Amino acid sequence: MSKKTFVYTGCENLEAMTEAVNYNNFLISLILRQLKKKNAKVLDFGAGSGTYAKMLKEHYVTPDCLEPDEALQGELKKAGFKVLKSNKELKPNTYDVIYALNVFEHIEDDFAEIAKLREALKKGGRLVIYVPAYQALFSSMDEQVGHYRRYRTKRLKQMAQQGGLKIRGLYYYDPLGFGAALVYKWVGGSGTLTPGSVRLYDRIAFPVSRAFHPLSKKLIGKNAVLVAEK
Repeated sequence: MSKKTFVYTGCENLEAMTEAVNYNNFLISLILRQLKKKNAKVLDFGAGSGTYAKMLKEHYVTPDCLEPDEALQGELKKAGFKVLKSNKELKPNTYDVIYALNVFEHIEDDFAEIAKLREALKKGGRLVIYVPAYQALFSSMDEQVGHYRRYRTKRLKQMAQQGGLKIRGLYYYDPLGFGAALVYKWVGGSGTLTPGSVRLYDRIAFPVSRAFHPLSKKLIGKNAVLVAEK
């Protein structure tokens, strides 16, 4: 995230994911649960086109947005957000909540990055990380958008501990998505999501997957979640 020039290669997938209403609402609820006070200072780390920043704004939370892609920076500025171009612009003890949704898999040295984000948190501040899970699911989609890895909760735990953070939540999410991602890998998907396929999964499968989450969260899921505190 600190590179001077960065071009995100998954913009088509970002656009398709705007159709994932239930999925996106779940992620927003995850962030909102970490806000302990009004007027909390929030950072969207790896903001992309601003999907989640815009949704948070509807809840009267306007995050700063860190985004290294120049074209996406322009979109965020037009939408009225304060934009940081790299982690070099982060200042210590600034944020009450930092969230990184499907971002850390793009970062080569993720252990170093989490340590930098800890410094940017206020004491008692929360870091929310949501990432793709299980390397066995690594497919053409991961390759196309520049993923270095998929995660197990063990690695997230190690990252938090080495970064000096207290773990407040650590689990897998979307168990049905694990099966869908495995089938996608087997059939050799193109790596590009379509709005129609995203809508179909989001409206039909994701609510069912969410219902099964309490039973599967320690074992399996398409994604993994870490909530940690400074």
